[in-house]
Amino acid sequence: MSLFNRKPKREKTLEELENEGLPKRTLEGWEKKLFYFVGLAMTLFHIYCLAISPTNPWILYCGHVAFGFTLCFATNCMFKSSSRTKVPWYDWLFMAAVWACVVYIIMNLQDLYYRIGVRPTTGDVIVGVVMVLLVLEICRRTCGNILPCIAIIFLLYARFGRYIPGMLGHRGFTWQRIFSFMISLDGIFSTPMSASASMVFLFIVFGAFLDKSGSGNFFMQSALGLAGKYRGGPAKVAVISSALFGTVSGNSVANVVSTGSLTIPMMKDTGYKPHFAGAVEATASTGGQIMPPILGSAAFIMSALIGVAYKRIIGAALIPAILYFLTVFVMIDLEAVKNDLKGLPEDKVPKLKVIMKKEGYLLLPLVVLIVCLTVFNTSTIRAALWGMLTCFLVSMPNKETRMSPKGVCDAFSKGAFNAVSVVSACGTAGIVIGVLSLTGTGLKFATAIITLAQGQLWLALILTMVCCVVLGMGLPTTASYMICAAITAPALTTMGLTPLAAHMFIFYFAAISAITPPVAMAAYAAASIAQDSPMKIAFTACKVGITAFIVPYAFCYGPSLLGEGSFGAIALTLTSAVLGCLMLCFALQGHYFKTKLNLVQMGLFLAASICLIAAGTMTDLIGLAIGAVDFVWIFLMKKKAIKEV
Repeated sequence: MSLFNRKPKREKTLEELENEGLPKRTLEGWEKKLFYFVGLAMTLFHIYCLAISPTNPWILYCGHVAFGFTLCFATNCMFKSSSRTKVPWYDWLFMAAVWACVVYIIMNLQDLYYRIGVRPTTGDVIVGVVMVLLVLEICRRTCGNILPCIAIIFLLYARFGRYIPGMLGHRGFTWQRIFSFMISLDGIFSTPMSASASMVFLFIVFGAFLDKSGSGNFFMQSALGLAGKYRGGPAKVAVISSALFGTVSGNSVANVVSTGSLTIPMMKDTGYKPHFAGAVEATASTGGQIMPPILGSAAFIMSALIGVAYKRIIGAALIPAILYFLTVFVMIDLEAVKNDLKGLPEDKVPKLKVIMKKEGYLLLPLVVLIVCLTVFNTSTIRAALWGMLTCFLVSMPNKETRMSPKGVCDAFSKGAFNAVSVVSACGTAGIVIGVLSLTGTGLKFATAIITLAQGQLWLALILTMVCCVVLGMGLPTTASYMICAAITAPALTTMGLTPLAAHMFIFYFAAISAITPPVAMAAYAAASIAQDSPMKIAFTACKVGITAFIVPYAFCYGPSLLGEGSFGAIALTLTSAVLGCLMLCFALQGHYFKTKLNLVQMGLFLAASICLIAAGTMTDLIGLAIGAVDFVWIFLMKKKAIKEV
């Protein structure tokens, strides 16, 4: 059986897909109530520390870790044979261990500032070892084996680097210094954990409020009303709903599971082939992570890493996101034309006007969030709190979604549970960043990339892309981005890119690693729903989302794609890039709407698209000229065909 025709061994449950195949525990009885209140306490702790009485950052991070780890050990099984309804004895020990470590750090806070990683005590080393092991274990449970293995490799590198020849070698460090350094503000509690605790967490809770207020169903219904009746309607519904849902969720696999369970069967019923239906959902769900205003939480981490205002990051992400989803939309429209696919029957499509009139107010939380962040320059903390308050208010008119005090507590608790995977990923990324900081290898990696690229930016970008795709295999986007940024961003900035362009480039390829073979997690999730080959879906998804592989290079050479420069320059760049994306779709699909193209015409459109997407007036003019020749040829060919008829 060929690689493309191989089907999944069995149909996985939606829970297994969303949690990347790892077993998850559904608590019952008093344990369910206990950890419900732990989740509630975690959210209230963050609100108190961030908005009511700001406290020492280290204390905030310790509380973030203690609560997050506790919820992880309570809800994520250690083994496949572990109980799915009760917390086993060893997980209670793990919880006790993390709280003991946190209490130790807080009680010795002042002394740790001066001795940690330099002259550690025995207690420091023990706490460091325990914390590292706990971080690796919760990461294994929530994110799989790949990220913990990467962290272990870096720890071994810190210890045995003296045996590595060349520029990547170093003098080596004792285990005592390594493990004690890991519990510093440059290790587990470094920038990723800082961003997770101070910004990302509240936005995850905001996402829980959105869901509780009925916005999730509203997104799906409004997408159906907007695009369902047009040709290939279900595929367009998938794109719209996934873009709306994905920007909040930040998890391409969870997005595929949530929206794909509805949209993939609809696409198949309409006439789309199973692999194409799965590819559309995987591509759209992955694209949700690069969709403003939230970018699946990565925008906040990027803001913390490079010190750029959040408003500037979402402004930079806007044009690339438009180009990405425009390409996906046109690709599925051309597929519908090729196969003569119709939209959904009129009686199955809700009226958009009716939906907006009845539930349009559910968009207010996102509007309030964007206005707070961009117009009033409110802090991300207060913007998230205003968003939650708006969710509460807009839920009032509908009895079914009205949030009672218990509903608010439910959203608080659910948001805390949803944040577990981010806490674990940020902690493990902190280990990697800690090793790079301790050994000074970050700059050595940058030097190595520059040396391999021989000073050529385009070659450095290719090497960075490969690094991001390889490290991103099987990892959550946030974790992949943080690790790749620590390793490769210094090289790109040294070669002349702005920090924003370098980090956006890395983030894009960290995101689309979810659809890049051979380990394409979003494609695997879609395959189990579509019942087709994961690899076939992954390669088709790469074709549908092809601009994600091109646009990052374009904005590195043309900053106007990131919103830099005058309004006229940005508008001109956007126009040429849109034309380029359209021609790219014609080339890859072999159709100019209902006109089938020959190989030469497809080649001309491909050449024109690359010229138009690339930055520069001369390349734009060349692209327009090539495209014009192709359009005239198609027009004359159609005119001749009409005369012959």
